[in-house]
Amino acid sequence: MMLPMSGLDELRIDGRMTWREAESGWIAAPEEIVTALAREGFEECKRALTTSRRDGRPAGGVWQGLNNRTGSVASAIWVNRAAWPQAIVFITVDGEPLKGIDQEDDAAGVNTRGQ
Repeated sequence: MMLPMSGLDELRIDGRMTWREAESGWIAAPEEIVTALAREGFEECKRALTTSRRDGRPAGGVWQGLNNRTGSVASAIWVNRAAWPQAIVFITVDGEPLKGIDQEDDAAGVNTRGQ
C-alpha cells in the first residue's frame, strides 16, 4: 500500500498535476514532481535527460530517488510535448504506478452515504 504524499497531493489540489486517463499519466512540470518527491524524503540517485530533437530541447527524462528511512524507491519518467509547457509524467513508488483518483472509489463514496 502506498503512503500518502502531501507534496504530490498539493500539486493535484493546486491543479499543477492533472491525471490524463488517455495517456495513463500525469500532465505536470517534471521539476515540480521531482521537487515534491524530494520533499517526501526521496534522495536523488539517478537523473537523465534524452535529446532527440533538432532544437536540442530534451524529449524526456527519468528521475529516481531512494528514501533511506523507509527503503522505498520512487521513479518519475516524463515525455515532453513539443507544443505544451508541461510533460506527460509517469510516477511509480516501489513499482506501483501512482494513478489518478479511481472513479469506482468515487462511486463507493456515494454508496457509503446511503444513496
